[in-house]
Amino acid sequence: MKFYVLTVVLTSVATLVLTAIVWRVGLRYRLYPEIRDRDVHRTPKPRIGGVAMYLGVLAAFALSSRIPYFQIFWSEPAVIWSLLGAATLIVVVGVADDLWDLDWMIKLGAQFLAAGIVVGFGGIQIFAIPLGGLIVVSSWVSFALSVLAIVIVMNAVNFIDGLDGLVAGVALISNTVFFVYSYMVARDTGASSYSSLASFIAVVLIGVCVGFLPLNWSPSKLFMGDSGALLIGLLMASAAIVFTGNLPTSLLGDNDVFGRSQLLGAFIPILLPVVVVLLPLLDFGMAVVRRMGKGLSPFSPDRKHLHHRMLDMGHSDRDAVLVFYAWTAVVSVGVLMMYLGTTQNWPGDYSLGIVYLLVGVAACVVVTALPSGGGRRRRAAPTPPIDPTHPTGAPVGDPQRNA
Repeated sequence: MKFYVLTVVLTSVATLVLTAIVWRVGLRYRLYPEIRDRDVHRTPKPRIGGVAMYLGVLAAFALSSRIPYFQIFWSEPAVIWSLLGAATLIVVVGVADDLWDLDWMIKLGAQFLAAGIVVGFGGIQIFAIPLGGLIVVSSWVSFALSVLAIVIVMNAVNFIDGLDGLVAGVALISNTVFFVYSYMVARDTGASSYSSLASFIAVVLIGVCVGFLPLNWSPSKLFMGDSGALLIGLLMASAAIVFTGNLPTSLLGDNDVFGRSQLLGAFIPILLPVVVVLLPLLDFGMAVVRRMGKGLSPFSPDRKHLHHRMLDMGHSDRDAVLVFYAWTAVVSVGVLMMYLGTTQNWPGDYSLGIVYLLVGVAACVVVTALPSGGGRRRRAAPTPPIDPTHPTGAPVGDPQRNA
């Protein structure tokens, strides 16, 4: 555990320093596009924060290569280099899109290429699906499913990147839960070592998000842009696939190795990695259906994402972000508690996790539906009354009345 903590600390410090440098470079060279109609912010800000996050990831992997504890996944360097190569490609394309607004077909093609590098050269694939037993899929189905899953998660994370601190905070919470989960599974299955690529990617993302958030929290100084959001999505999807691909067959099959529910014992190992990106996936699915229903491209921009809807309901930018944090924490922690209920190391059973999940979801629904004020609707000041007796018709209280 101490090496994971060391990784988080050093990665967060490195990312914080790099983020400050990138921010200053972005301001000096005006590396920011014009404000779009769908943007929430009204002051131009650099959108190249993903570069600092990418450099933080590189620093973390470079550090891990020198630590014997992490040599268990460095024993297959092709996996690491393919992952870093795909990350490099997606960051370069993301920065280009943030600066020059690339055609969506180019961006999507780059995403499929990056996913193909991870799957084809790195061998990070979905080999089996637990559906009433362990179903082993063919090689071409494995390749297609894996590439599609990575591309979907990348776009899902990118779609919710619309408010200060939103993606970084959601990713921080999700990866924290995912790391705890992967660490517990290693303990419960009697793994010879707690060191794994999936857990390492999770702690790297935790460190990157911790280091990036201070300059991205509302009011932000810079944005991560497509480069940062796509990088987070790529790494989260890869970690989930690596994790589920290395699970023991006894955990995914019909055998109840934990002595509790066979259903949960079979599905939670792959359910939780999906749940940690549930909010982005929900927004992505709704956007695709909404746009295709209008005969538009599923990647055509609009202002109807979940965070936009919350602003229109009256939530302030910061309150909307905190509500998203709450949803992410409630759902992911709830499923984690359900997993704990399937083990012998947890008092009671998985019903405690279900109760927590139901109560938490109900509370989040209430908070979401009842904004506390200070939101977009309340920020619009009423039009001051016009004084018909004044020759200029200036509003009451206008300094120009006395000019």
